[in-house]
Amino acid sequence: MGQHFIEGQRRQFYREMLRIRIFEDRIFELFEAGRVPGTVHQSQGQEAIAVGVCAVLRADDVITSTHRSHGHAIARGLPLREIAAELYGKAAGCCRGKGGSMHLGDLRRGMLPAIAIVAGSIPIAAGLALSQKMLGSDRVTVCFFGDGAVGEGAFHEGVNLAAVWRLPVVFVCENNQYAASTPYSLTAPVPHVALRAAAYGIPALTVDGMDVEAVASAVGEALGRARSGEGPTLVECETFRFCGHSRSDRNKYRSEEEERYWRARDPIVLQQRRLREAGLLTEEDDAKIIAQVRAEMEEAITFAEAAEYPPPEALWSDVFVPGPRGAPDFWPGEAVGEVQP
Repeated sequence: MGQHFIEGQRRQFYREMLRIRIFEDRIFELFEAGRVPGTVHQSQGQEAIAVGVCAVLRADDVITSTHRSHGHAIARGLPLREIAAELYGKAAGCCRGKGGSMHLGDLRRGMLPAIAIVAGSIPIAAGLALSQKMLGSDRVTVCFFGDGAVGEGAFHEGVNLAAVWRLPVVFVCENNQYAASTPYSLTAPVPHVALRAAAYGIPALTVDGMDVEAVASAVGEALGRARSGEGPTLVECETFRFCGHSRSDRNKYRSEEEERYWRARDPIVLQQRRLREAGLLTEEDDAKIIAQVRAEMEEAITFAEAAEYPPPEALWSDVFVPGPRGAPDFWPGEAVGEVQP
């Protein structure tokens, strides 16, 4: 946990968290106004985890995500234009308008399209890591999931197999205290998700998920172990979502005291204060960064709203079609792009 970050990195942490917060705030406004279709699951308050993790990854590493994927996609470097277009269901989106809010991703940029099934990406992340081990690569897979996923069989199966085969994967639990509206304390006999790792004989730790530098340091060490053949690590990041679980959730199940406690630990405010105290961020610098981020976000939304919807025939592209008995299977149309396994 002793990793040192230089001035530029610390400022970039702040900027990236701001990009996620401002983008998600604006997207929710547009969703409420009926301009963004489908549904949205936001992550305001959890930005430090996405940014801290992705900051220490290599370009050839891969992340898996969840139904709450906006922050992961932004932190992993997917262009805001493509993310916004995907939310609007447009062909210019990162998944050609076929995934929407819960399935953002681009494997060419190191993010498997997100899997909305709770815990669904955990065994898949183990499979991705297994492929890298079999290829003799030192690439690492990072798997994001929430505290609700820990109660699913897929969590135990995926982590157990990764431990048995010493796979190069880092499991990152974003423990935001609630699985939808159910508090973690009512679903687990142990106070920390990290304690579950003892059953699989792998290292684990609980880190302050509101502190971007603490997250980056912890995950950086876990990545080092994975690359050197030491197998998986479970990193539990304790955090809190400032928004509801999804579009219809108005947070009536959380106390005012709890809300005040966590909002006082806003990860963006914490990093802003650090930079100010270290003399790395003036008020003028701060205002300039915020203005630039807002302009980038509005440009992305303008692009998305003007973009074209996929044509009807796109229904048959990027789809695997089994052939008749004895005939080869095939991909009709153009695939989303070839990537290295």
